[in-house]
Amino acid sequence: MHRDSLGVTQRIEAGAVNGMTAGRGVVHSERIPEDIRAAGHVVEGIQMWLAAPADREESDPGFRHYPAADLPVVTSPGAQFRVLAGAFLERVSPVHTEMPTLCVAGELEEGAALPLTADVEELAVYVASGAVDLAGQPLTAGHMAVLDPQEARRLPAHTTATTRVMLIGGQRLEGRRFMGWNFVSTRRDRIDAAKLAWARDEFPRVPGETERIPLPD
Repeated sequence: MHRDSLGVTQRIEAGAVNGMTAGRGVVHSERIPEDIRAAGHVVEGIQMWLAAPADREESDPGFRHYPAADLPVVTSPGAQFRVLAGAFLERVSPVHTEMPTLCVAGELEEGAALPLTADVEELAVYVASGAVDLAGQPLTAGHMAVLDPQEARRLPAHTTATTRVMLIGGQRLEGRRFMGWNFVSTRRDRIDAAKLAWARDEFPRVPGETERIPLPD
């Protein structure tokens, strides 16, 4: 259950995308819904952080929900891929990103081929569960391989177990980004200012939330 300081409350179900633009600052919480918690179900999710172009990193914060039914699904022998952002195997996601981005979630049976053909400047494979063989190199759960997109087109890739995988990539980012706790910027002084504002409780509150995480030492 997503809540944020913009006043948005949005439950996310399997296969859907909650897209939030942090911009100059937003506060949010992500909690397991009460009915799921009461039933004792295990909940897993992946939260992707996409850096904004430098000229838009101080834009207005925003939020948009994309239900699973709106996201294209591509199938191949022993595999299914949901296109969360960008274009993959001639299917295009409706999810808005600040710059060309690729994000694909795949579920593959053991021995299924993992297609790595994508028109991107940067490309990575992340294994959420299971294992992938990349041209003889094993990639196991919790690990990411950063690939050359052009060479990846020729790499034999297949699963060695039932696998959940993410393909991540897109346009190369211009310049450096700095991270401090939950803050990202092209400027270190901007991060320092955000830390101070958080410590002083100057960020907007999330309606309905009673807890607040203190700034780490």
